[in-house]
Amino acid sequence: MPVKSKPHKADGKANSVWAERLQYFETRRDALVQTIRSFVEIESPSDNKQASDKMGAFLAGTFEAIGGRARIHRAEKYGDNLQIDFAGDEKSKPVLLLGHFDTVYPLGTLAKMPCRIEGDRLHGPGVLDMKSGVALMLYAIEALKAWHGALPRPVTVFLVSDEEVGSESSRKITEELARKAVAVFVLEPAAGLGGAVKTARKGVGDYTLTVHGVAAHAGLDPGKGHSAIVELARQITAISKFNNLKQGLSVNPGVIRGGTRTNVVAAEATVEVDVRIKNAKQAAGLDRKMRALKPFDTRCKLTVEGGINRMPMERSAGVAGLYKKAQDTAKQIDWKLGEAAVGGGSDGNFTAGIGIPTLDGLGAVGEGAHAVHEYILIPELPRRALLLAGMIESA
Repeated sequence: MPVKSKPHKADGKANSVWAERLQYFETRRDALVQTIRSFVEIESPSDNKQASDKMGAFLAGTFEAIGGRARIHRAEKYGDNLQIDFAGDEKSKPVLLLGHFDTVYPLGTLAKMPCRIEGDRLHGPGVLDMKSGVALMLYAIEALKAWHGALPRPVTVFLVSDEEVGSESSRKITEELARKAVAVFVLEPAAGLGGAVKTARKGVGDYTLTVHGVAAHAGLDPGKGHSAIVELARQITAISKFNNLKQGLSVNPGVIRGGTRTNVVAAEATVEVDVRIKNAKQAAGLDRKMRALKPFDTRCKLTVEGGINRMPMERSAGVAGLYKKAQDTAKQIDWKLGEAAVGGGSDGNFTAGIGIPTLDGLGAVGEGAHAVHEYILIPELPRRALLLAGMIESA
């Protein structure tokens, strides 16, 4: 279905070669939209291995159709992870294009949240986060092969199946592939409708605090009980004091459970805590505080599990260098490309955390990730594809 909207045009100051390249993607915009729709219409929730594997198999065939060599990394709990290698000039180190194809939406969401075009927007579950980013990888690689006859460097695409639930099965592979690469480009959505790339992300952690109390009959023997729920309430108040928003550290007790019946003094209660840190130094300090918690009621016992899952993606010299290259590419079509630091984490945190230059947020522009109104802006797709192609060339 053609989309009637004005394309981005480069003015007279733009580099003519890059203006032609932008036009290359403009003429393929409708095809790109249809590719994204085909990805969105194969539902792939993180917690459904069968559905995720169906998506992975489809992607493997799609990337192999443009010359990639697919390798399946088997996973038991989640969908299999997908690596696709593309040959290029062996004198250059490869780049890693990193993304995920799992979504937060349960199977059957398409029935009530169909993939559809409304004006300049393409809506659908996972369209922004991040099936459009996967499609941008495909079209950027195809374009470079068309322009050069072969890729200017080897390219590895790694698409994981469990990013939305912590990357348990894929993290080790991501880090192994990143160590072989000169740079990592993460096709997560851009930051905001301005389309900024992401040069910093907060670190993310999850802790579970369990209180073990002493059960008793609430009517017959209330004095013999030591309520885990009351103790947990005190602990949550203590934990909330760890927040330091001015320094970019946030602690959120988000889920609580406890007790069995109203007439029983609760023997156990639990809180799940989300934490975000701005820099690596904060990780150890926060961890010490969480594990140093002591019971207010000495008849209760505490158990603390969890920790920091993703260290922060900090704006290192390597990250800043990639952003400068992205700016230079954007300038070729008179595009002022911004940067942003965001609170959410991605698999780019892993690659940046082991010292590999990483640039995130190279994916589509839109709003509503994980929400019923999730959408991407269709007119932005051509220059996002151009930006990625330029980054692969210049890395």
